[in-house]
Amino acid sequence: MTAQESKNKIKFIEEEAPRYPCLLKEISDAPAGLYLLGELPAEEKPKIAVVGTRKATTEGRSIAKRIAKELSEQGMVIVSGLAVGIDSAAHEGALEANGKTIAVLANDLGKIYPARNQNLGEKILEFGGAIISEYGSETPYFKGQFLKRNRIISGLCQAVIIVEAPQKSGSLATARLAAEQGREVFVVPGPINHPNYYGSHQLIRDGARLISSTEDVLEDLGISVNQHKPAFENIKDKNQLLIIQTIKEAGHPLNIDKIIELTKLEPQVVNQSIALLSIQGVVKETERGYA
Repeated sequence: MTAQESKNKIKFIEEEAPRYPCLLKEISDAPAGLYLLGELPAEEKPKIAVVGTRKATTEGRSIAKRIAKELSEQGMVIVSGLAVGIDSAAHEGALEANGKTIAVLANDLGKIYPARNQNLGEKILEFGGAIISEYGSETPYFKGQFLKRNRIISGLCQAVIIVEAPQKSGSLATARLAAEQGREVFVVPGPINHPNYYGSHQLIRDGARLISSTEDVLEDLGISVNQHKPAFENIKDKNQLLIIQTIKEAGHPLNIDKIIELTKLEPQVVNQSIALLSIQGVVKETERGYA
């Protein structure tokens, strides 16, 4: 089997399998398994969702594409839903940076939906990304599956960025689910009278974080722009400090399970902290664990 044939072969990952995403496993209604095309990016790579309306403005698409590209350049994996509009722009931005991106579908993987994004889906696989769904080929399609899949988009990620969400937008459900799952929710604001931002602005009123640049996202997540190896003294997060100290005191690399055992932190906290520390260059993964 060639590499391309392997990418186009649908695989199934059970919830208990090692390859099943750790963050997704921790949500209350995690899928019992995932159907997969391509390859899921490394677990330690931070993942951020970029979602919004299908009826996006030219400016909204441009913003989503730029944010996704800049985050990809910082080593992030971009997650979205492969819909037209903001989702497509987010995937395109990641690919423009030669980054990896994950598309979560609301239908089985026998065909790409919408059909107009067939080429985009193929490019995601070509660049080493993944297309996933919880639905097998025998699952009948229901409209509600679009809203249901949003819990997977947010569940895979450390944070969700909303770009252009009208008053009745599926991305508002993604934001709500993200908040319930303990993820950060970021919102790009827009003109106060533009209908594409009514939902976005309500999210900000409800407590979501307003952002105007990629730097805002990285700062709130504790990542320094273009600074992959910050001094130990620059780390302020107490959980990250505890993990660094634990690895340092061990005197040898530690795997995730051992770090959880020694720090007594929740698995989700350790996974998120390790992901952020890895991208900053503070810790690195070796064959024997993190050092």
